[in-house]
Amino acid sequence: MSEQGNIQIVQEAYSAFSRGDIPGLLATLTEDVTWTMPGEPEIPFAGKRSGKAGAAEFFRRLNESDEVLNFEPREFFANGDKVVVLGLYRARARATGKIVENDWAHVFGLRSGKISSWIEYCDTASVASAYRQESAAAR
Repeated sequence: MSEQGNIQIVQEAYSAFSRGDIPGLLATLTEDVTWTMPGEPEIPFAGKRSGKAGAAEFFRRLNESDEVLNFEPREFFANGDKVVVLGLYRARARATGKIVENDWAHVFGLRSGKISSWIEYCDTASVASAYRQESAAAR
């Protein structure tokens, strides 16, 4: 597939996410997709997952833990079977009420017209801090 075609597939996945259409997003993935969000244990959706079921678990945990306020893919770059997207994420952590705001880079691998891998790069320490409960002594 062409680089522009690969960008369009990634844009379709983002559009599905923005509409809350997780089944539509999952339809853009290969059966053996790897889905990776590095991060500290406090981040409820962090970790490496495999297959569409693993990606679905990521989105279930994300929805349970965050109220998304702004998700904005801004720039798209393609090189062969890789697409890199730069963007912004802003959400409220449901457990603490704290705001998470982060610039991110997503790296997608594509194979045969589908997304075969995804990894996010961001400031995971600031994300993790939004999920930490403050102790009474720290207040």
